Amino acid sequence: MKKQVFVVNAFARHTFGGNPAAVLPLDEWLPVDTLQNIAMQHNLSETAFVVPKGEDYEIRWFTPALEVALCGHATLAAAHVYFEHLGFRREKIRFHSKSGVLPVARKAPGWLTLDFPADEPRQTDWPDLIESCLKEKPLEIYGGSTDYLAILGDQQAIEKLDPDFSQLSRLSSRGLIVSAPGNDSDFVSRCFYPQAGINEDPVTGSAHTLLTPYWGRKLGKEKLTAIQLSARKGYLECEMQGDRVLISGSAITYLQGDIFI
Repeated sequence: MKKQVFVVNAFARHTFGGNPAAVLPLDEWLPVDTLQNIAMQHNLSETAFVVPKGEDYEIRWFTPALEVALCGHATLAAAHVYFEHLGFRREKIRFHSKSGVLPVARKAPGWLTLDFPADEPRQTDWPDLIESCLKEKPLEIYGGSTDYLAILGDQQAIEKLDPDFSQLSRLSSRGLIVSAPGNDSDFVSRCFYPQAGINEDPVTGSAHTLLTPYWGRKLGKEKLTAIQLSARKGYLECEMQGDRVLISGSAITYLQGDIFI
């Protein structure tokens, strides 16, 4: 069986930046173990599978180790594939997911905007494990629906982090987001997900559903700029709209081909 596949760098400014996601447009769902094996074979932080649903589409995301309930960069990548390669002509595409309906709209040439549910940060107990695995004492720690969010003092503190991933994998969460005010943006972040088979995610759109409400209130702004400080770096524009977060970025196709399963 032959299936078309694309690899797209999301939230990227150049060919080797942003976060690469594999996108597989399907006519119907394959067995879950097949989807997981494809994602494991690709060994990217996310592989998105998309199936038609009336005038809309269903989307599912798999890391090399498991299925996740929400993924930003692979949704951006999937929208890019339909807009740029598969002839989708409307200005907005809608994906049905485990996290509800996720519209993606054209923003400007080369830019797309995700419309995601906001994840409100809540005060939480400080797991001692966070400080020990970061080797840095956070100023604050919050809980989101799936991740912890640790706030550090400045961008330099984020850049120099060298976490202990074996300890970090013991956290009772999807992962850990660390963030601070940015030098050239409103805020910066890094995201660690060893529990999902990804020590450091290059760019994490879903993390910005938690980061945007936090920094929006902290800075008194509805529109913010963000940089994720992985080795590949990612550039995002974020905006609060009620209980939703608009997350914008560009995408660049790296690969188009076929797989045989």
